[in-house]
Amino acid sequence: MILDLAQRRAELTPDAPAVRFAGRWYAYAELNERATRLANLLAARGVGRGDRVSIVAQNHLAHLDLILATAKLGFVYAPLNTRLALPEQEAIGAYLRPSLVLHDEPNAERGAAAARGAGAASLALEGYEAALAASPAAPLPDPGVGPEDTQMVLLTGGTTGLPKGAMLPYRQGFYNAVNTVFSWGLRPDDCVVQATPAFHAAVNVFTLPLLHLGARVVLQPAFEAGEYLRLVEEHRATALFLVPTMFHMLAEHERFADADLSSVRWAISGGAACPEPVRAAFARRGVRFKQGYGLSEAGVNCFTITLDQAEARPWSVGKPMLHARAVVRREDGSECAPGEVGELTLAGPHVFQGYFERDDETALVLRDGWLWTGDLAVRDEEGFFGIVGRRKEMFVSGGENVFPSEVEAAIYDHPAVAECAVLGVPDERWGEVGLAAVRLHPGASLTEEELRGFLRGRLANYKVPKQIRLLDALPKSGAGKVLKTELRRAFERSEA
Repeated sequence: MILDLAQRRAELTPDAPAVRFAGRWYAYAELNERATRLANLLAARGVGRGDRVSIVAQNHLAHLDLILATAKLGFVYAPLNTRLALPEQEAIGAYLRPSLVLHDEPNAERGAAAARGAGAASLALEGYEAALAASPAAPLPDPGVGPEDTQMVLLTGGTTGLPKGAMLPYRQGFYNAVNTVFSWGLRPDDCVVQATPAFHAAVNVFTLPLLHLGARVVLQPAFEAGEYLRLVEEHRATALFLVPTMFHMLAEHERFADADLSSVRWAISGGAACPEPVRAAFARRGVRFKQGYGLSEAGVNCFTITLDQAEARPWSVGKPMLHARAVVRREDGSECAPGEVGELTLAGPHVFQGYFERDDETALVLRDGWLWTGDLAVRDEEGFFGIVGRRKEMFVSGGENVFPSEVEAAIYDHPAVAECAVLGVPDERWGEVGLAAVRLHPGASLTEEELRGFLRGRLANYKVPKQIRLLDALPKSGAGKVLKTELRRAFERSEA
């Protein structure tokens, strides 16, 4: 297993364009030189094998420089969420204890807070290129890292409190790339626009697998729908990966109807199920769509499905990838029958090592070689898997299980609805009832009772939300996921 990806790609395709950032392409040989210079720069600052190096920045080339430099020095890449408040950054710094924190100008205060919590130095990216140029380009001695050494610590979503650091070894990155390239049919002539935040596992969806393959990646510093469409057109992007909120913003954008999407072979959504109206909007533009599934703790890509299969089974994420196993289980660990809802468990070389300094929490999710994901799933007779929702999000109303994702899908069928989120809230009579937070399309009109009437023809009565809140915006995480914890807090404040 070759762990120094930058060195090997520089040997294989030195002059091929690899990454576009800030208006220029960087070839694979340049990426390798940058990674080598960065390793020397970090070593001169006292960073060594096993030390963590953090970065709090938008999608900057430094993210990839750091990832590619890990194998040259043996340090651990530990990016930080740009959406966290200063006290949270300081707490994460104290938790991860990075030896150095890099930051861009918009995140200078966040970088300083993380460095303060860690008791570490910081480095502003405004001086980064000059520092790289002044650093030696000669390779360092081989640090001797192996497949089981930690390469990254990625923070989990943090939607339920202080994020945990998922430790990903080098073997995880290798097998995720192998799984993705072979199972999804990626090609050396593929090109993607990386617009989802680099501090999440999203870089493992397309960016790192494509760099293994020698293909092209365009970095968009921060997602903006119009600019994303322009980049897709200019660079003839062949695949799209975004979260549902971002796909929705594209479909609503004024340029979407006329954008040249002819180069796009397919699109895949992650983070949550993409609403059918959004998929339909892309289908009208000739873009075929499928639903992905993954989590920081497992790769991130876990399932594969062809476009024909995805269109025949829009509920499904497919079957396990080449080097992956998946079983839907009951609480006692026994395997569920086809059609029975249970918790999705995963096993294979793409599964993480555990949570950084969180042994108790690691023991809860890693059991007998299987990762218990916390996601409810179902498998049909033919072996296709579908994600039902988060176990923690399911609620019981009058003794009946209610899965928010099913209710959300029905709400999205209403043409006035732009975004929605459903959660269970306490109720004296029923134990729990549904609360739906809904954002309408600009200029649309819809009352709470009209929406309930619409849903009564599509859902059992106990699934129809008893409370509906029409909002101007829904709170979101740095990855673009709706923060249901924030919605719950707002509900609790309103009921106090």
